[in-house]
Amino acid sequence: MDTMRDRFVDVTTRLLDEDPRLAVVLADITAAAFAPAQERHPDRVVNVGIREQLLVGAAGGLALTGMRPIAHTFASFLIERPFEQVKLDLVHQGVGAVLVSAAGSYDWPAGGRTHMSPGDVALLDTLPDWTVHVPGHPDEAERLLRHAYADGDRNVYVRLSGHQNAAAVPVEPGRFATVRTGSRGVVLAVGPMLDAVLAATGGLDVTVLYAATVRPFDAAGLRAALGDRADVVLVEPYLAGTSANEAHAALADRPHRVLGLGVPREEHRHYGSIEEHLAAYGLDAPSLRERIGTFLW
Repeated sequence: MDTMRDRFVDVTTRLLDEDPRLAVVLADITAAAFAPAQERHPDRVVNVGIREQLLVGAAGGLALTGMRPIAHTFASFLIERPFEQVKLDLVHQGVGAVLVSAAGSYDWPAGGRTHMSPGDVALLDTLPDWTVHVPGHPDEAERLLRHAYADGDRNVYVRLSGHQNAAAVPVEPGRFATVRTGSRGVVLAVGPMLDAVLAATGGLDVTVLYAATVRPFDAAGLRAALGDRADVVLVEPYLAGTSANEAHAALADRPHRVLGLGVPREEHRHYGSIEEHLAAYGLDAPSLRERIGTFLW
């Protein structure tokens, strides 16, 4: 199986050949994979080097000329480091770009804390009118990337990860998908957390929803999935509780409970694999089963 990042390069390279309005801005990361596209389109594939503020600023400048820019690097260097440029060069100027990340919360533990960004989606929540896609499979990544590129001039964040599910879900951008139905509450699995959630909830009388788009939050989809019990567990591959306020707002008119599971605020100062980090965060299937069961029963 290819990775989401592989699919991003393939899809974007083909889009560059098809649409002269599209431009790609890089900050060294994945630049070698885009070398063939850069040879064909040297004016529309730009590598600014390890200058992440310039990466976003250049994307904003291209958008001001009427182009549709895609900016790409690791999540910590795309959202956190140049956040002032995201706020000013895109949002304040009223222009849109597609930001495509790699190496999210725990993809490359050996890279250390500098390469981990569990707070990226929460940080974007401080800005208005962002669309945020969190695919869990390369097929979903392709569909959401194409949707992001064609989404007018909106600001869109596509959060890619090396952590992915075994099979794709036929996602509809902006809508939660119902994967399993039950009566004792709803577990909302975001992106690459779906496989662990399905394993954790096997045999439990719960509804499992799947979210590959988290902003805008599908409030109607969540409400429709709930029965008499308005108990919701959010399982997100980034900072725990990032979408809790969205769930509370969706259910503001009825008594409800929300449990947010995800990467904790406390820093785990150890190297290891993705699987070891998920276990340390309580996001592996056995830990999720205990935490979900304790909350719902």
